[in-house]
Amino acid sequence: MTFVQLIECRTSRLDEMNRLMDDWVQQTKGRRTATHAVMGTDRSDASHVVEVVEFPSYEDAMRNSNLPETDRIFRGLVALCDEMPTFIDLDVVRDESLSEGMVRSFFEALCTEGELPPLNDLLDEDIHSHDPMNPQDTIGLDNVRAEFRMWRGAFDFAFTVEDVLTQGDRACARWTWYATHQGDFLGIASTGRQVTMTGMALFRFGDNGKIAELWWQHDQLGLMQQLGALDALEQ
Repeated sequence: MTFVQLIECRTSRLDEMNRLMDDWVQQTKGRRTATHAVMGTDRSDASHVVEVVEFPSYEDAMRNSNLPETDRIFRGLVALCDEMPTFIDLDVVRDESLSEGMVRSFFEALCTEGELPPLNDLLDEDIHSHDPMNPQDTIGLDNVRAEFRMWRGAFDFAFTVEDVLTQGDRACARWTWYATHQGDFLGIASTGRQVTMTGMALFRFGDNGKIAELWWQHDQLGLMQQLGALDALEQ
């Protein structure tokens, strides 16, 4: 179970505290068990500092606490604070990445039968889609929908989303695509072949929370080979 430690203190020496945290990161490199740390100041009271440190588990946090460098950093932290810092230990019972949910909903929507109405709730009206298969970027929700419709007309397909990584307003998904070729695709008539393709997609989210930009990378050459489009070239 993920474990989070919440540290609160008051200090007028924030710059020194930042340098202290930098020293801890450097000194414990390769041995610390913390996976994520965020430090912030109270907008209504700049001397009120809160740090959130995440660990894979409580046991990992205890191993981190037992490092000799952690003890030295703690004593330095106390010296920089106006009063003794407080520690709150939290077992995480819910951890939800909203952008990851949007990414997974996007891939599900692409496979949903109908006229792709779910995309209205996921994609910005001015979305930009960058695909190496296209000489120019596809801009605008209607044009992007038409591009997806072309794929849906050519293939009966499903996605397996292998991984989703998120950071700030970006997310990256690694996926595998399974399809049956059932219609014209780039001049190739239906072959009925079962094909697969792997790829990645990078997402940028706009201020409204919708997907504002897409970058696609996929094994186009492998797909064309499976469809038999390269057979004449190989002879």
